[in-house]
Amino acid sequence: MRKSTTRLIGAVGSLALAGTLVGCGSSSSHTDAPLSNAADTSDAKHPEWSKYAFTIGDNGGDGSQELAKLTGVFDKAPYKVKFARFTYGPPLVQAAASGDIDLGSVGDVPPITGAAKEYGFKVVAVNRSLTPDQAVENIIVPKGSKLRTAADLKDKKIAVPQGSSAHGLALNALKSVGLTPKDAKLVFLDPAAGATAFNTGKVDAWAIWNPQSAIAVKNGARILVKGLPPIDQTSSYYVASAASLKDRTRRAALTDVLKRLSREFAWAVKNPDKYAQALSKEQGIPLDDAKASLAAYSNRVTPVDQPDIELEQKLADAFLEAGQITRKVDVKSITDNLLPAGYDSSKLKVTS
Repeated sequence: MRKSTTRLIGAVGSLALAGTLVGCGSSSSHTDAPLSNAADTSDAKHPEWSKYAFTIGDNGGDGSQELAKLTGVFDKAPYKVKFARFTYGPPLVQAAASGDIDLGSVGDVPPITGAAKEYGFKVVAVNRSLTPDQAVENIIVPKGSKLRTAADLKDKKIAVPQGSSAHGLALNALKSVGLTPKDAKLVFLDPAAGATAFNTGKVDAWAIWNPQSAIAVKNGARILVKGLPPIDQTSSYYVASAASLKDRTRRAALTDVLKRLSREFAWAVKNPDKYAQALSKEQGIPLDDAKASLAAYSNRVTPVDQPDIELEQKLADAFLEAGQITRKVDVKSITDNLLPAGYDSSKLKVTS
C-alpha cells in the first residue's frame, strides 16, 4: 500500500515538503531566468504530460530547489514539480520505493541497503564528481584527539548515519586496516544527532559528508580518513520510483525531469557564486561555508555504466560479508537507466 507523505514524515522524521508546485504554465515563471526557455529533450510539446506532478527528493539541501527558482528550468515544463527535503539518503530511498517521491539523488550505500530490504525503486543515473580528487565525506576526529590512522579506530565509538554513504566509508576504512564493525563501536545516529555526539565528546570519531565535515574541520576537527578511492566513491546515484518507471508516458516525462535537473546543476557549476548562495539558503549555513563545500556538489550527470555497477556490487558484497545487511543484493537488477548512452550534463550548453 502506498504511504502518504504525512505518514512518512511521522515515521522517519527526515522529510519536509519544500515549496509548492511549479511548472506547467505556473505563475512563478519569469522570462529573464537563464534556463526558462531551455528544454533538454526537444522543443516539441507534450500535452499528455500535463496530468503529471513529480516530487523531487532534495537530499540534505543540495541546492536543487533554489536553483530551479534561479534558473527557471521548470517554469515552462509541461508538468508540475515540487521538492521534498531529506536529511540523508536512506529515508529518501524509502520514499522513492513507496511512491512518495519520484526521483532523488543519494550516496552509494542507500541503494544497497534499500535493495536489501526489497524496496521498489531503481537506480537510474549517476552524479559524477567534477573534482574526484576531493573527498565529499570524511571520518573526522575532535581537536586534540590522539587517533592518527584508521587502525586507531579499534574499540572506538564512531558516529555513523546508518545505511548512508558515510556508513560505507566507515566500513571500508575499517576493512582497509584489517578491522570489522565488531572491532569498533558503530553508533548509528542521524546527521543532527551525530553532530551533537561529536561536539560533546560522546563519540571518538564521526563519519560524515560535507558541509558538516568541512564546517567541523573549520572549527578545529581533523580529518582521520578521507573519503576517496579505493576506500570510498565520489559518485552519487539518482533513484526513481519503480511505479514511475513502469508507465511508458510517465517514464518519458520523468526522463525530462532528470534532464532539466542536470541542466540546472550544469548551470550552477558555471555560476559558482549563485550556486553557493543556493546552498547557503537551503542548508541555513553561512555563505563562506557553502563556498567551502562547493566541490562536494559540483557534479556531472551521466547514465550508469558497467564500472559503476561493479563498484556498487563490490560495496554490496562487503556490506553482506560484514553483516550490515542480511540479503545479497544484485546491483544490476536494480539498475534501469533513464538517460541515453553518452549523455553527459557537463557537455550541455547553458547560458550564464
